[in-house]
Amino acid sequence: MTPTEILVLVLAAGGVFFSLVAAVGLVRMPDLYTRAHSSSKSETLGAVLALAAVAIAFGTQLSTIKAVLLLVFMFLTNPTAAHAITRASAEQGIEPWTTEDDDP
Repeated sequence: MTPTEILVLVLAAGGVFFSLVAAVGLVRMPDLYTRAHSSSKSETLGAVLALAAVAIAFGTQLSTIKAVLLLVFMFLTNPTAAHAITRASAEQGIEPWTTEDDDP
């Protein structure tokens, strides 16, 4: 394997790992705020790593430019959308989960 292939493999594996972490966080976290945090941070990193692997795998082609532009778009919009969703829920009066919520 060439060093480029190894780099693509490592980046793709990192993208899959962080996307899996985001999915697990979405299922396991107790409320909207922690779910938004875990999914936005991890999913953004996973998507960025996966798109970086795609850009490196394509080399010097038009597809590389498209992948890089998509990478920048995802890097800017994912955290912004998560922030907008959590801010809207806070304005609607949705309370965050606390440890007192678990007491019987």
